[in-house]
Amino acid sequence: MKLLFIGDIVGKPGREIVGAVVAKLRKERGIDFVVANGENAAAGAGLTGAIAKTLLEGGVDALTLGDHVWDQKGFETEITGLDRVCRPANLPAGNPGRDHLILEQNGFRLLVFTVLGRTFMGLKAECPFLCADAVLQRLAGQFDGALVEIHAEATSEKQALGWHLAGRVTAVLGTHTHVATADAAVLGGNTAFMCDVGMTGPHESVLGREILPVLGRFLDGMPRRFEIAKNDNRLSAALVDFAPDGRATGIEWLSLKATP
Repeated sequence: MKLLFIGDIVGKPGREIVGAVVAKLRKERGIDFVVANGENAAAGAGLTGAIAKTLLEGGVDALTLGDHVWDQKGFETEITGLDRVCRPANLPAGNPGRDHLILEQNGFRLLVFTVLGRTFMGLKAECPFLCADAVLQRLAGQFDGALVEIHAEATSEKQALGWHLAGRVTAVLGTHTHVATADAAVLGGNTAFMCDVGMTGPHESVLGREILPVLGRFLDGMPRRFEIAKNDNRLSAALVDFAPDGRATGIEWLSLKATP
């Protein structure tokens, strides 16, 4: 079986490349599940109900979120009606929205959830390690394999979680930094891992934003508006192969442009 996990979708360019590539890729590669991080899909910060609907209708099965989860006004109300969108599981319990999803395809039940890292991250969150343990224990027997996304800044924290969950989940895949890492591997012979699968959106940019304003900010420290860039639009994702018992057998990093 195959799982495609798409890295941070950034603004309109990111949404457009998902719409242009995913359905065709799904058919060509025989992909069973498509999960995407959508936390930057609305103008580069957050998600809206309308954008979530567009992405889900375009071939994505489920959307995850990160530290920008509440950036769009009113999304704390919208999220309760989105049954294929989940917020980070280690946010305080009073936060609205689902803390996990279970997707089913061909009799296989895939658990999906995200944990936020705590190193260099500003949002209040519980321990990602203990949270992951608790989710897996609470839902034991209800899934056949699990995708755990870690939305975090520090590669050390991501790698540590990968080894912490090795042999217990299908994949531990990282997001947030928007820069793909060259460390795709199957840990312990069972769990696909990658520190960061990269950004889906305009790569002629600084993390998806126009280059000159960001450069100017570094040079003189003055505030500027960082608009979403437009050029060199690519989809960045990890393609995970796994057995019917949920054990990962391979992982491949993909960087794709739309083709005519």
